[in-house]
Amino acid sequence: MLGGIKHGVRLSYITLTDILSICYTINTYPTNMNKQIGLRIRQLRENAGLSQDQLAKELKIARPSVSQIENGERHVTAEEVITLTRIFSVDADSILSLNKEPQVTLEKEGDMPTQPKKDEIRINIPQRNVKKFKEVLLYILNKVGAKPNIGETVIYKLLYFIDFNFYEKYETQLVGATYIRNHFGPTPVEFAKIIDTMKDKDLVMVKNKHFDYLQKKYLPLRAADTTILSGAETEVIDQVINKLSDMSAKQIAEYSHGDVPWMTAEEGKKIDYESVFYRTPAYSVREYSDKD
Repeated sequence: MLGGIKHGVRLSYITLTDILSICYTINTYPTNMNKQIGLRIRQLRENAGLSQDQLAKELKIARPSVSQIENGERHVTAEEVITLTRIFSVDADSILSLNKEPQVTLEKEGDMPTQPKKDEIRINIPQRNVKKFKEVLLYILNKVGAKPNIGETVIYKLLYFIDFNFYEKYETQLVGATYIRNHFGPTPVEFAKIIDTMKDKDLVMVKNKHFDYLQKKYLPLRAADTTILSGAETEVIDQVINKLSDMSAKQIAEYSHGDVPWMTAEEGKKIDYESVFYRTPAYSVREYSDKD
């Protein structure tokens, strides 16, 4: 099994401990979990806008095998799980349903926040935050979205550094998205939900190959409404874009792994904004005095 793991997988993101853990989990979970895991893989595939045939090609298996996995009729192998983590930019625990996925709700004007059910992780996003998220994303896409390296993974990291740099510098939130730590670096959990409200109106999603890897790109259909951004916000966004937007997905992910907020978060858990004040000089964007 381990000898065949390397095709199409960025091993710099996956440690030997991760691989052994995945193998152990797959070999010990009960058969009745196949259906639960299959449903999770189907959900991830549909959220990514992939057909079963497209996913089969990425996994290098036949389309009926994907159908069997999604219907709980066969185990997913360790090699397939590792490839799926790359395709969907999630960690293995998320695919194997070991981590509960947050329930993201986009609030409308006048809505009252709903209380989560027992053991449910719910993120309620106020309408003003949704608006800011959309315009910041469109600002990024209009600036650098056409670059061949700017796929979904790179966008995740640009948003992360925009949010955390602004918070460190001004002690207030810009977009204020919720970021989860996984193997590929910080991931904004609101992203997919907000993108769904923007498709074919504000942007279009295209899927293509970039250095033999599946890449999801987002191309803007309109300019960003910059009137909702302050001068300080625009400045931080531009600084992040100028510094990081030429990095590949691998480079920017590895760069994010050196940032204290990511380093101190638990795998699959929320990254704490307050940890930004413990950054090392290489990542810090604030000049601290002795009084800080």
